[in-house]
Amino acid sequence: MPIDPVLAETLRIVAEEGTLEAAARRQHMTASAVSQRLRLLEQQLGQRLLVRAKPARLTEPGQAVVRFARRHALIEHEALAELGLEARGESPRLSIAVNSDSMATWFLGALAGFARRHDAQLELLREDQDATARHLASGAAVAAVTSSPVPSPGCSVTALGSLVYVAAAAPAWWERWIGPSDRAQTTRVTAEALTCAPRIDFDRSDELQATWLRRLGVDPAGTPRHFVPSTHDLAAAVEAGLGWGMLLTFQADPLLASGRLLPLGGEPVTPPLFWQVAKTPSRLLDELTEAVVSTARRELRQE
Repeated sequence: MPIDPVLAETLRIVAEEGTLEAAARRQHMTASAVSQRLRLLEQQLGQRLLVRAKPARLTEPGQAVVRFARRHALIEHEALAELGLEARGESPRLSIAVNSDSMATWFLGALAGFARRHDAQLELLREDQDATARHLASGAAVAAVTSSPVPSPGCSVTALGSLVYVAAAAPAWWERWIGPSDRAQTTRVTAEALTCAPRIDFDRSDELQATWLRRLGVDPAGTPRHFVPSTHDLAAAVEAGLGWGMLLTFQADPLLASGRLLPLGGEPVTPPLFWQVAKTPSRLLDELTEAVVSTARRELRQE
């Protein structure tokens, strides 16, 4: 049984909106009609596609159908444009999973250049770079900036380069956990101090600080940590002395130069980033990829 693209599109909208009622409003129909479409699609495919909770959740077969719906809508829109016919409904929506630090530095510039040439709607799904690939697998995104070089199902991978992070802390943190601070920093950071002193992680999947600690022979599992899930606010928390953290060089450099932060030493952490995108024959996705890759090659460290 082939997948009905109209019914699959309804499933996609339910997944995006979270409830049948919200999906019904977006499609200008009743919630009962949306439910009937979903039941018909599940009957045709012989699979349970949606867990009807709040918010609604896709099953694994449902994720596959949503991936199909996203790619079908994109191909249809471009085919109609090439035929000189007006596309139905809204312009294509490109959902992209991206880490907060890329969004705060180079990624929005790449999207701005792309958006000046195209009318596609862009939806950014913010996630740690170690977790963005799951949005590709679930069908929630057609592309992602990720730390994984292993392609998600139906995706291609391109290396982008690396962001550069350095370890730093405020003088107040240094004085409490290391000793009196001065410009010369005659007192050095020790493994013993780092075992007791708090660090700041973006979230529970953030591995930057843990990577730096392991290089110094410190087990990160046994060290205290705070969570600040914002690139800007994490830097502000480090400056305020809440804990030490790995900061992007564009954040750290002026603070280090002014003495508002002190370097903790050690090698910078430079996690590589990759661009994963659906292997759908699409001019829009090709041009999005070109914009992202060309900007990354200019802005990120290239090994």
